Amino acid sequence: MMKKETLLNLDLKLRPVTWGDLQSVTDLIYAVCEDDGDVTVATSLEELEKQWRSDEFNPETDAFAVEAPDGRVVGYSELYNYKEHADLGIDAYFHPDFKHIGGMLLERTLERARAEIPLAAPDVRVFVRSTTDGKDTSGRAFHTQLGFSPVRYHWRMEITLKEAPSAVAFPSGVELRPFDREAHARLVWQAENDSFSEHWGMHPRAFELWSSRKLEISDFDPTLWLVAWDGDEIAGFSQNRFRMGIGWVNTLGVRKAWRKNGLGLALLQHSFGEFYRRGMPTIGLGVDASNATGATRLYQRAGMTVASEFVTFEKELRPGRELEDASERM
Repeated sequence: MMKKETLLNLDLKLRPVTWGDLQSVTDLIYAVCEDDGDVTVATSLEELEKQWRSDEFNPETDAFAVEAPDGRVVGYSELYNYKEHADLGIDAYFHPDFKHIGGMLLERTLERARAEIPLAAPDVRVFVRSTTDGKDTSGRAFHTQLGFSPVRYHWRMEITLKEAPSAVAFPSGVELRPFDREAHARLVWQAENDSFSEHWGMHPRAFELWSSRKLEISDFDPTLWLVAWDGDEIAGFSQNRFRMGIGWVNTLGVRKAWRKNGLGLALLQHSFGEFYRRGMPTIGLGVDASNATGATRLYQRAGMTVASEFVTFEKELRPGRELEDASERM
């Protein structure tokens, strides 16, 4: 067990989050990502507010802030209940000038996670996961000291185009059609849940939550969404947007029956072309480095390279049987 730090001796205050912290927490997240060298993974004010307002989260009970004497928020952590109080997640940020507070902040959030144990089914394994930038040696050390073990690695990949990509050929019988929110939203949602059903850490996402995070955002642009159809069935999709100053392939998926025929590469390259045509040659995305469908190889084949690596740690809070679909988080 790590030696407890005394925040009071540092004139710092560990307290629950309030709604008045929204902008300060957003600024902190940006500062941490900037120090790690990758601001494209920072969270916007709009994204953070949507998360705080979601039914699954209450910032005043599920999140903590460390406040400096000048009123700045220099530490933030949150606990998220991904599924049935058994699959839990921690997201934590420590200002570059106050990294020494990380251990105590993580430990306090772990205490909050343990309060979920009695709410889970009595025979189910309860665990919590937390992700940190691979370059954050302090964050990795804090997780290790608190009994977390690394279980997965994720990459942010990127490409900067020097010229317009060549025209893309789609597999025979597959065509792109304009995305019609009213007619297609539920069909794309179903196709996404289907496409990612076998991916590590994914849960099927309710339509209302999916819609809130994908369609009801200020930078949603339906003309950037590519939906590939085979007759009246969706074969694949690429949900694109502009994010943190670059083009962003937010979610790219191909349903199982249409894999291994070049559809994923065609969707990706067509996405590149759309961004380039709109004046954005730099495009990024996030991917599980151990993706079972071969996504990392696909992205590398398209010319993308790893810009950042992130480590996901796990700590078991109570042994038991695996929650049905507990490894399928979304």
